[in-house]
Amino acid sequence: MSVTGSQPTHGQLGRRFGFLIEKYRPLPVDGRAAPSLLCITLKPLPFDACASEVFAQLSTPLILDACIRVGVSLRSAPPGIAALVPGAKVAGRVLPARHYGSVDVFLEAFEASQHGDVLIVDNGGRDDEACIGDLAVLEAAGAGLAGVVVWGLHRDGDELREIRFPLWSYGAYPVPPTRLDPPASNAVSSARIGSHWVTTTDVVFCDDDGVAFVGADRVEEVLSTARAIWEIERRQAEKISTGESLRAQTRFAEYLARRSADSTYTFRAHLRAVRGAIEQ
Repeated sequence: MSVTGSQPTHGQLGRRFGFLIEKYRPLPVDGRAAPSLLCITLKPLPFDACASEVFAQLSTPLILDACIRVGVSLRSAPPGIAALVPGAKVAGRVLPARHYGSVDVFLEAFEASQHGDVLIVDNGGRDDEACIGDLAVLEAAGAGLAGVVVWGLHRDGDELREIRFPLWSYGAYPVPPTRLDPPASNAVSSARIGSHWVTTTDVVFCDDDGVAFVGADRVEEVLSTARAIWEIERRQAEKISTGESLRAQTRFAEYLARRSADSTYTFRAHLRAVRGAIEQ
């Protein structure tokens, strides 16, 4: 597919058309290349790239609130897994890898990766070794990945902060792996993070609040619902800033009166009745 016109940015094309620039070249005019006329070759964005675009305005709390609303099981990384670089925000297809003592499992995963994937490293939550460092992260960036999430520890903190590639883990630890366990036959097919198993059929969302997983078949529904919750919460925040309290917006006095007459009446049920979003 080709279109002509003034030069667009990658972001504009992604937002407006859901396509990724594959290549573009100047169109010839009278045998010369005219810089104002371009032939742009587009290919459809993978859905995880579209999810990343939408997620830029959202957050992992909103994603998990939406999961509750639409009946999707809650799956998140354990508490304590945090972004190395504050403010990092990533969404993409899960690229699983189970670490068994050697970095070659990461290289094997990269061989089958897609642009925008997020490497999910299963190191069993170990606190006696750091399983990933700057070279593996540089390789991930070079392979086109969007980020790395480690159920465990990282090392080479100075270099990683300089690279500024999005990475989530329990933190830094200088000790390298000294073990070399037999690799599982499906070491790059699935990974466990906390109590949850993830595969390439999942999409991961990462930000300063943590890491959340949603099956790719439910992502569109979850994102749409998260956006709707975000819009309600923004309107509520604006009203609070102009002097209308949250209690007034949610008709909290009415809730207390009804609860006194019916002990089974919950605040969540009340909020849904008045279209509030503070608790789902």
